[in-house]
Amino acid sequence: MNFAIPRNNNSKMLCYIWKVFDIPSMSQNDFVYKISFVLYILPPMKAINFINECVENGLLIKDDNENLKLSNPLNKKIKNWHKQRKNEILENLNNYKKIAKLQTEFDKDNSDNYKHLLRAFTDRSTLNRAATVSNSGFELINFSSSQGTIKSKVLGSKEELYIIDIDTNDKILRHNCHDFKTRKAENKKFCKHLAKLFILLKDKDAASAEFFLNELAENIDNWEFTS
Repeated sequence: MNFAIPRNNNSKMLCYIWKVFDIPSMSQNDFVYKISFVLYILPPMKAINFINECVENGLLIKDDNENLKLSNPLNKKIKNWHKQRKNEILENLNNYKKIAKLQTEFDKDNSDNYKHLLRAFTDRSTLNRAATVSNSGFELINFSSSQGTIKSKVLGSKEELYIIDIDTNDKILRHNCHDFKTRKAENKKFCKHLAKLFILLKDKDAASAEFFLNELAENIDNWEFTS
C-alpha cells in the first residue's frame, strides 16, 4: 500500500486528505487547520491557496453555509474507496476465520500419521495460506492409489488455472504456481495449493491420500518436484 502524499495532483491530494477525516463538509478555517496542524501537509498560506485552487477547479464546492464539500465525482470516488476497503477488511476477516477453522480441525485430527506426513512437506505459514484457497477452485481429474496418479486443476488467486500432476510410478510431482516454481520445488516442499489438495483428498479418501504422502516421504530423494 502506497502512503506517499500525492502533492503534485490536487485531485488526488484532496481525496487523500478527505479519506482521513471522512466528514460530509467543513468550514474553510477548519480545513486549513486540519491540513496545516493535524496532518502537517502544508503551511497555512499554502493550504489556503490549495483550497482556493480546488474551489476554482470545481474539486471543492461551497454550500449555502460557505462550508466546503467534495464535488460529486470526487465524493463518488471516496465512497467507492470506502466500499472497496470494507470489502478488503471483510475478506481478510473471512480468511482469518478460515485459517482458525483449518488449524482447529488439523489439531483435532486423530490421524497422527497423516498429520506428521503432511507436516513433513508444509509449515504453519503454508497451512494458513492453504485455508484461503477455495475448495471450489479445485477440479479433481484423477485420484487413484492403484494407478499411483493424482491429476487436478486449481484456480489461483489471480484467476490463473494451475495444474497438479503426481505420479508415483515416475516419481514426479508437477505443479506450476509461482511460489512452487520459485521456492518450494527446489526444497521439495508443498505450496498452499498442494497443501490444500491433500487436506481435501483426506476427506475424500484418507487411505489413498496417506498412500501418496507415504510414497513421497519414504522415497523423497528419488522424487522430482518440477513445473
